[in-house]
Amino acid sequence: MPLVPGEEPLESDRLILRRARAEDAVVYRRLWTERDPRVPPHRRIDAEGRPTVEDISAQIGAESDDAGVRLLTVELKDTAEVIGYCGLIARGNGSADEPELAYELVQAAHDHGYATEAGEAVVAWARTAGYRRLWAGVWDWNAASRRVLQKLGFREVGRVEPESAHGYSLLTVKDL
Repeated sequence: MPLVPGEEPLESDRLILRRARAEDAVVYRRLWTERDPRVPPHRRIDAEGRPTVEDISAQIGAESDDAGVRLLTVELKDTAEVIGYCGLIARGNGSADEPELAYELVQAAHDHGYATEAGEAVVAWARTAGYRRLWAGVWDWNAASRRVLQKLGFREVGRVEPESAHGYSLLTVKDL
């Protein structure tokens, strides 16, 4: 079984990727509020305002004991400002042996190369941990994320979901 990301923080030139803490829930919820309207409703804030910061904080607490792969909080090294998450998940398109790379940054952190830098750190860790392959799903209309995945060496392999009101999701893969 590969090592678990987040036991020790991952570092890059400008970023620290570490285990999520309850106080990160404020930024994680901000991500929910900033999502593109084309994202399916179950991934946006609902009519009752859920998930709340408290809901997300509770989820972070529940995941902190998870022995599997996980998302890591991304913070700027110079300021410790939390800007999003990046890591590996074993749900969706991934599995325990071939997890999925997932990342999301607040809009203010877009267009600075942070997603690519965070992704590079996670991919390097995954290679060292012994994973042979990583997957990533991306909406066809999300050109910025598609560019990040391309820079990380992922290649598109086809559609995951048929076209819907939200577009369609492309499946990408990277052999390590």
